[in-house]
Amino acid sequence: MGAGEFLTRSTIWITIAAYTFGCVSFALPGRKSRWDAAARVAWTTACASLIVHIICAFQFYHGWSHESAYRDTARQTEEVFGLNWGGGLLINYILLIAWVVDIAWWWLSGPDSYRSRPWPLVAVWHGFLVFIIFNATVVFEDGIVRWVGLCICATLCLTWILIARQWPTRTQVTLGDN
Repeated sequence: MGAGEFLTRSTIWITIAAYTFGCVSFALPGRKSRWDAAARVAWTTACASLIVHIICAFQFYHGWSHESAYRDTARQTEEVFGLNWGGGLLINYILLIAWVVDIAWWWLSGPDSYRSRPWPLVAVWHGFLVFIIFNATVVFEDGIVRWVGLCICATLCLTWILIARQWPTRTQVTLGDN
């Protein structure tokens, strides 16, 4: 494995590991401020690592060509689904922009604002992240990577079930503010 491949692969695994650690931290009961701070740093690390991963992929695999990345994504999609479509690349761009906005929201508005967001927004956003991780590690991979990805995705799903049970409703937030 060359340096470019190592950097590209390791940065995406750092992204996945940091996001997973952040989810588990976010789900832990008890001193929310301490665990929320850990989750925020972990998700920020995951987002930064995703940025580095995309830079590495463009540097080492695509020669900074969007067209090359689009064709490669279409090729991979055709191998798995029989559909020559590179739109997954655009989905990744949306993911990156949304994640940067999400992290900025948390850092600029604080943990109380972040935890008081409407549950449907939180569920859709993190469901999208888990969906992307599932596709990247289970659908488009094989062998040990697929099994590790499946374990990570199961952990993430269970963690978000725990978080959903703890999520305050508007009534709870309002009553807690009095």
